[in-house]
Amino acid sequence: MKRLIIICEGPTESQFANQSLRPHFLSNNILIFTPYPKWSGGGDIDWNKLKTDINLYLKSDKNAFVTTFIDLYGLSKPSNYPAWSESERVKGNIFERVKILESAMSESIDENLRNRFIPNFVIHEFEGLLFNEITFFDDLLELNEYKDRNELVDVIKRHNNPELINDSPQTAPSKRLENKILKNYIKTDLGVRLAVHIGLNNIRRKCLHFDEWITKLENI
Repeated sequence: MKRLIIICEGPTESQFANQSLRPHFLSNNILIFTPYPKWSGGGDIDWNKLKTDINLYLKSDKNAFVTTFIDLYGLSKPSNYPAWSESERVKGNIFERVKILESAMSESIDENLRNRFIPNFVIHEFEGLLFNEITFFDDLLELNEYKDRNELVDVIKRHNNPELINDSPQTAPSKRLENKILKNYIKTDLGVRLAVHIGLNNIRRKCLHFDEWITKLENI
């Protein structure tokens, strides 16, 4: 059985990976491990520290593949990601920007190790994966748990690919859920339950970059 280490941004991503990704990859004869950096506290994960962890995992298990499951939202230039300034010059195409960043991440890993490293960002953040269909929210929530259900319906209708919901501090996916849509959004609870309830296939159907990542992992 192949081994895949998914370095998660934090406990939410790790829980989702264990509950949703693990069964899928087991069916593909791939066993996943889902550590998250205890030094980060989530959010703005420093590339230099992350790179150290990636190299350690690759060196300590010479047959394992390593990937990342971290949000693009919340990162900044001081986070030291390679090609950050170059990627910022790409206007209006978030997928091209992420392609530049992920390619640079791969190239910065030791040459004899990088063939087992699959860089990945979530566009823009984990919560974006949740904006799939209103029925999934309604399955888990009572009407009085919404601040504004119509706002959620509108956001879903306007974004065929919820990865394109933007990264403004006011309108990023998590901020929409917290400030406009739900009364008590807790990422590690409702966020994970929603993502698992939506299901991997439905998330992949709408989130193109996420689907590309899963496809790469299926083919290790």
